Amino acid sequence: MSDGPAARRDQGDPWGGVRPFSIKTKLGALVVISVLITTGLLMIAVRTATELRFITVFSMIATLLITQFVAHSLTAPLDEMNTVARSISHGDYTRRVRENRRDELGDLAQTINRMADDLEAEDRQRKELVANVSHELRTPIAGLRAVLENIVDGVTEADPETMRTALKQTERLGRLVETLLDLSRLDNGVVPLKQRRFEVWPYLAGVLKEANMVASARAGIASGSGSHTRTDVHLHLDVFPSELTAHADPERIHQVVANLIDNAVKHSPPHGRVTVKARRGPQPQSLVLEVLDEGPGIPRSEWHRVFERFNRGTVHRPHGPGSDGGTGLGLAITRWAVDLHGGRIGVAESERGCRILVTLPGAPSLPS
Repeated sequence: MSDGPAARRDQGDPWGGVRPFSIKTKLGALVVISVLITTGLLMIAVRTATELRFITVFSMIATLLITQFVAHSLTAPLDEMNTVARSISHGDYTRRVRENRRDELGDLAQTINRMADDLEAEDRQRKELVANVSHELRTPIAGLRAVLENIVDGVTEADPETMRTALKQTERLGRLVETLLDLSRLDNGVVPLKQRRFEVWPYLAGVLKEANMVASARAGIASGSGSHTRTDVHLHLDVFPSELTAHADPERIHQVVANLIDNAVKHSPPHGRVTVKARRGPQPQSLVLEVLDEGPGIPRSEWHRVFERFNRGTVHRPHGPGSDGGTGLGLAITRWAVDLHGGRIGVAESERGCRILVTLPGAPSLPS
């Protein structure tokens, strides 16, 4: 989304940021036209012996009419913008300003419309946040309450299986609260980076091993957390060169890789394969990560929404066995962790399934 004249020049503004119909040009034209009218009428008066007072009156009338026309062309869009801004201040984000000008007021109209779009999106996300968090909290709380009520009423015994069910719901609540705390830190920008140099192969091998262990541990208990419980998907690690090193915050990169693996496994077909690739980036100790799955993939129209909060996608039957689809927060946290490093993350072209590409900038260059 562009902002201001500089952005338009970058997008190929044919006027290079200097518009032929800017407000300065119009005001200058108003002065020039007024002077020309007055001068022309004076010349006519000299040649036709017309009285000067008539020429003065005609000159003033003509100048006033032109001034009124120019003033109306400037104040009318301002009145419209004022009306739209007042509506936005009252919570109505649906109104927009007409963008039919090629001057500074046209820029202002575009800015107001972009602001209205952003505020409307924020308002929609806020409502979705409340609805989704309420839904996500309600389910484990209701399940935990039912288990405890049955124990208190003597319907069931506090045997290991019953307590395991209660523990499952408690763990789900803990994971959800931890995720929401991460999002709170994201918004407040209070998470510092602790970057250091580390070897990529043993580090990623540990992340994949942990993912397999967690999935195996959860497989015995049907998890409602959104974290996968599948053990049929094979995780494959591909690091080249084997001695590859990177400079980043290992804890945050663990969040990135673990969430991407979790998402890829959920979308994998039975006995599918998830591949984690690591390559050297263009900068010193920079890193390029890829996570590929063999699932249905993501429609190109949805690529820009993949990392939005609470976005669960619109693919028909997107999640494999053993997954309830999750909360839609994992990929939002993944993007946050990558952004903290100044890196980039996005969906890339792939012949099959989904391919997520992460680029981390590595160690900052020292001033010479």
